[in-house]
Amino acid sequence: MSDILERLRAETRPAHEAIERDLAWESRVATLADYRALLARFWGFHAVLEPALAASLDDPTFFDPRRRLAHLAADLQVLGLDDAAIRALPRPFLTLPRDRATSFGALYVLEGSTLGGQVIAKHIGRQLGLTAENGCRYYIAHGRDTGAMWKAFRLRLAEEATRGDAEAIVASATATFEAMRHWLCATAVPTLDEEGRGPVAKVSQRG
Repeated sequence: MSDILERLRAETRPAHEAIERDLAWESRVATLADYRALLARFWGFHAVLEPALAASLDDPTFFDPRRRLAHLAADLQVLGLDDAAIRALPRPFLTLPRDRATSFGALYVLEGSTLGGQVIAKHIGRQLGLTAENGCRYYIAHGRDTGAMWKAFRLRLAEEATRGDAEAIVASATATFEAMRHWLCATAVPTLDEEGRGPVAKVSQRG
């Protein structure tokens, strides 16, 4: 394990454990309505963060296979939302990555979530009868390639930490965990409008 991965696991542990505790994901996927509401929140988060990551990294070969916004849109369409309804979903007001180091910190959170997502996808399959082709594309993520994708990310992460700012990577990862927790779990968060302008609202309902 690389030094940066050890640091990330150790120093982001409180923030990581906080989102796992507060999200209580099993209760958030108990019904199709609950699950759709959770995916809608995830869509908003990715809708803001993914374009910023793509612009900052400027490496489509590396980043594009890791995009998951389209997976969320596909799942939400299966669950009854049309394109207009998806585009109108609320989005959080985030402090966006400003360089490669902060981008890799944020991406550590997103890519790491694909590992636990494999367990959650199996649970959703049993609970709701959904598959990658029918409403569970987001959580299945890289599927059989998840392990290989995570290994490739770890290698790039180690390279970035060696030649970049390890402190900024760790701080960004912690901030991303916290931002995700507040967006998915809190009841009072600033949001963006459909065009990405904001904040335009101070209150949003959980789920």
